[in-house]
Amino acid sequence: MTETWLKPYHVVIAVENKQCRILEEFASLGLKQLKVTDIRGSSSGTVKHLVELDAKAAEKISKDWKSTAQRKGEVKHSLWFESQGCEVCNTILSHGAFLISGRSVEEHTIMYSFIVPTFEVYTGIISALEKAGHKVNVLKRGSFEAKSGVLTENQERIFWLALKSGFFDYPRKIGLRELAAKLGVRPSTLSEIIRRGTKRLLKQYFESEQAKLAGNP
Repeated sequence: MTETWLKPYHVVIAVENKQCRILEEFASLGLKQLKVTDIRGSSSGTVKHLVELDAKAAEKISKDWKSTAQRKGEVKHSLWFESQGCEVCNTILSHGAFLISGRSVEEHTIMYSFIVPTFEVYTGIISALEKAGHKVNVLKRGSFEAKSGVLTENQERIFWLALKSGFFDYPRKIGLRELAAKLGVRPSTLSEIIRRGTKRLLKQYFESEQAKLAGNP
């Protein structure tokens, strides 16, 4: 693992983004009643947007359905759209950050969740966005803090990054190869670190359970 990620931060910001290409594309079709429920970076450099539409709006879009959900008696269609990304997405990604997710919270305002390798990268992203004229509201900022315990500090850091980036989600938001590439290690190395760490956690868990049973005959 490169030294770049020794003190990573998880950041959540709300940005007034009137340049979102996906929203612009839909607006050109006369569709304004939609919601971006997820935004993810990809290994190819493009940005994927999961957009939720009602049935009427969905009829105007010639795309394959990703999923369909029933909410309050109305059918909602969710579709993935891929683009080169807007200024906000590209600014976050160009600084080497993980773009974990994003969703629209109100008109032209999108909430982005991402991980940065250092505090300096975080301030660089905020500065670049504000310099470009975007209104940025930092909703959450937390850094990795090592804890003395079962795992080594490096294992703790890897697990923290994997958890925050959605590696343990179902479906996964990031795969092993992409996560390894971000961290500057081989996929086999990352897989071994996670395997060893998982073994340590399971061993500690079952030993503590056994100790509890031994103390309560």
